[in-house]
Amino acid sequence: MTKELVICTTSHETRVALLEGGHIAELYIERERERGIVGNIYKGKVIRVLPGMQAAFVDVGLTKAAFLYVADVMDEMAQVENSIEGDEQPHGQDEDPELPPLPPIEDLLTEGQELLVQISKEPIGTKGARITSHISLPGRHLVYMPTVDHVGISRRIESEEERGRLKEIVDSMRAPGTGFIVRTVSEGKSEDDLRHDMEFLVGLWENLSRGLDEINAPSLVHSDLDVTSKVLRDILTEDVKRIVVDNVEEYDKIVRFLRTFMPRLNYCIELYQGEEPVFDAYGLEVEISRSLGRKVWLKSGGSIIIEQTEALTAIDVNTGRYVGKHNLEDTILKTNLEALKEIAFQLRLRNIGGLIIIDFIDMEKETHREKVHAALEEALKNDKNKTNILKISELGLVEMTRKRVRESIGRTLCEPCPYCEGNGYVKDKLTIIYEILRELRREMADLPAGHVTLLAHPDIASFLVDEERCGLDELEKRYGRTVAINSRPGFHVEQFEIAVG
Repeated sequence: MTKELVICTTSHETRVALLEGGHIAELYIERERERGIVGNIYKGKVIRVLPGMQAAFVDVGLTKAAFLYVADVMDEMAQVENSIEGDEQPHGQDEDPELPPLPPIEDLLTEGQELLVQISKEPIGTKGARITSHISLPGRHLVYMPTVDHVGISRRIESEEERGRLKEIVDSMRAPGTGFIVRTVSEGKSEDDLRHDMEFLVGLWENLSRGLDEINAPSLVHSDLDVTSKVLRDILTEDVKRIVVDNVEEYDKIVRFLRTFMPRLNYCIELYQGEEPVFDAYGLEVEISRSLGRKVWLKSGGSIIIEQTEALTAIDVNTGRYVGKHNLEDTILKTNLEALKEIAFQLRLRNIGGLIIIDFIDMEKETHREKVHAALEEALKNDKNKTNILKISELGLVEMTRKRVRESIGRTLCEPCPYCEGNGYVKDKLTIIYEILRELRREMADLPAGHVTLLAHPDIASFLVDEERCGLDELEKRYGRTVAINSRPGFHVEQFEIAVG
């Protein structure tokens, strides 16, 4: 499949799109005012230790305190693989059930203690950043772990012979007591390629660790690469045939980056100079807008509905307008198979992580459920984020997880509706009118005689006067008062005020 990188850069925002077969597969966005912090290294101060949660809150200078779990404290080296992203984890980390028990968090940390930590997950929703004291510095071919005596090989390198060769090379070059993860792109690379990467990362660590004692906490010690360089470092492989960028300065920076870190690779780098914005020229703006919608139509006429909540993401599959050609079971199977491909695509594009529940259309045949499950696993193979999929239940539900490091595209580009506050609904006019009438009854019964004024949204005021005047007349007659209705265009549709005077 042909892959391309399209990069759009302005003074306030950089967007990088990975295209597969001409369609956007992954989108990375970095805004100057909201730069990503995953990979940044801070000198932090412990502000609270929570024995009941086996965790601590650490002040690293961000708006919210960062969260440090006991397994991410540097003393517990057996858990180091948790700090490395999905496809770069050492092979077989889940195969060793004999990990030593974790010591209590209160034995490792005390309030006021200063320590060096790294951001492993962006602040998501109402949660602060997740941090670890297992420092890791990613390079092109290797990930350097200066505090861990360990060599791991990416599980995506399947050849045992190649795994052994790479481990032998890295073992022979690394300093005692340090560790490295060999990344997927290292497959087939020479000893010189790995040595160049290792020397750069070791030098970087030596530079940033100098003078740490003189730095006051909380302080930023090291900032990771910008989004363009990070994407080039992490996802640029030989199957990416072309890089298109619309900014001269960014173009020059990319050329220098590739010459420095990937001198042996020959990429086609194109400076886009068209009048039309580069994302418009490639039809990406339409696809991005589509990724923000709740409902996604399938080619057959079926659809999927994606709902994100604080705890999980629910995806519902529907036949929609598709009625099939043979029988009901075949129609359901075809819809589910088409839907799972779109679901795998949308999970990558929207960067949805955490717990995901997929409600496939119920399938009576066990063979059909197995076929859909196998097809879903196959569709997610290209996803570099680690996924774990459970078997389809008899109700057609699939529970799965996808590693989450940063916010989804929806939460990056959108904010909760100020009207419904994220609920997706507001009260209808009749419900609001009846609430107003009940509140008027309370106010008019408890307060002394006087003029009553109702302030409400124009639509509600108009509806009350024209459609529900009888309820208001009844109250005026019962309590012997008149109610003046004034509209307020700036009010929320559910907002109203009652003044007596």
